[in-house]
Amino acid sequence: MSYRTSGPSKRRGRKERAMKLSQEQVAHFDQEGFLFFPDWFSSDEANLLLEEAALVYGLERKEVLRETSGVARTAFAAHTYNEAFSRLGRHPRLIAPVVQILGEAVYMHQYKVNAKAAFDGEVWQWHQDFGTWHRDDEMPEPRAMNIAVFLDDVTPANGPLLFIPRSHKRGTLPAGHDIETTSYPLWTLDRDVVSELACAGGIEAPVGKAGGVVMFNSNLVHASPPNISPFGRTIVYLSLCAVSNHIRRYHRAEYIAHRDFTPIEPLADDCLMQLVAERQLDEAS
Repeated sequence: MSYRTSGPSKRRGRKERAMKLSQEQVAHFDQEGFLFFPDWFSSDEANLLLEEAALVYGLERKEVLRETSGVARTAFAAHTYNEAFSRLGRHPRLIAPVVQILGEAVYMHQYKVNAKAAFDGEVWQWHQDFGTWHRDDEMPEPRAMNIAVFLDDVTPANGPLLFIPRSHKRGTLPAGHDIETTSYPLWTLDRDVVSELACAGGIEAPVGKAGGVVMFNSNLVHASPPNISPFGRTIVYLSLCAVSNHIRRYHRAEYIAHRDFTPIEPLADDCLMQLVAERQLDEAS
């Protein structure tokens, strides 16, 4: 079965779209570990967020980490200091499917705006997100997942996400602490383990236009290669965790592993388009 899906069932107009995943989509997510929704956000919404990402990357803040070349690599917790990213972090198109899968309200464990700058975007090694969350933050169970929102077109050439389908079925795997090739310490997997998993499940790379969304299990093994193309690749990651499964250890900086376990209250579906309309009015005046 293809990992590409049209989105939640009973699809309607963008303001009235039902947020419920179909039984087939839930089964596919359980089996493969991820779902890809092309065109989940409009080009206007994606362009707004990409413009805001450029502003965020230009800030001199501790939350904005950079490559060895000096270009931005990751902006943590952008939802706490940028209005557009705050709205994205409470968007019903992102929150509702995760609540459906996890079966309870969720809080924001981590929020990242990751860049793969043209020519200079560096590697993210093979890893499982829950491995880091469990070891560093004492998150009890893998009752959390990631939502990735494409702000640029993602192609095979500009450092796409790489997934090993069904690798989440192996549970949390042994890992080592990589402090050299990532923008913050990450528990990465041994090459022999990755080779074994990839031989069994293959490797998939969801690619598509800005506005696409990938939803993936927190134990799914994934990575991304360097970007040596002339085309940038920016992706926002919302790491959403079941409220009852909140972290128990507060070792990492709060902007990396959040300590506010308040359930997210989704906004209206047009919350980003409201900002788009406001910007258009400002430009016209």
